[in-house]
Amino acid sequence: MVKKLQSGICFPLLVCLSLFIPNSGNVLAEEFKHLPVKGMVTMIDLGAKKCIPCKMMAPIMEKMEKIYKGKAVIAFIDVWEHREPVNRFGIRAIPTQIFFDKNGKEVYRHAGFMPEKAIVAQLEKKGSSKSL
Repeated sequence: MVKKLQSGICFPLLVCLSLFIPNSGNVLAEEFKHLPVKGMVTMIDLGAKKCIPCKMMAPIMEKMEKIYKGKAVIAFIDVWEHREPVNRFGIRAIPTQIFFDKNGKEVYRHAGFMPEKAIVAQLEKKGSSKSL
């Protein structure tokens, strides 16, 4: 009798909870759907918060976001948390940086740690200037 009561309570509870928990696959696909951003140079860094070279890039990416705010889109995607972009962008190693022109066309790709000077050179080569 106790087992029936427990299973009778759990099943409706799971159904109710499922109504409030978003489907992670759809949410994740939607979260990055806007990348690359048309009309702006876009740099996407695909890596993981726990990968050593990716950790080394984190402060550089934060700096680039500030320097190019309003002039270029600088985005980071943790591929260990969000798997959909791995296939979408054809990632084989992390970190991977992908640069897109203002039309959303991929124009440069780099795998591994990318120094700040190289990132700046690519962004400026694509026509993006630093914010004031």
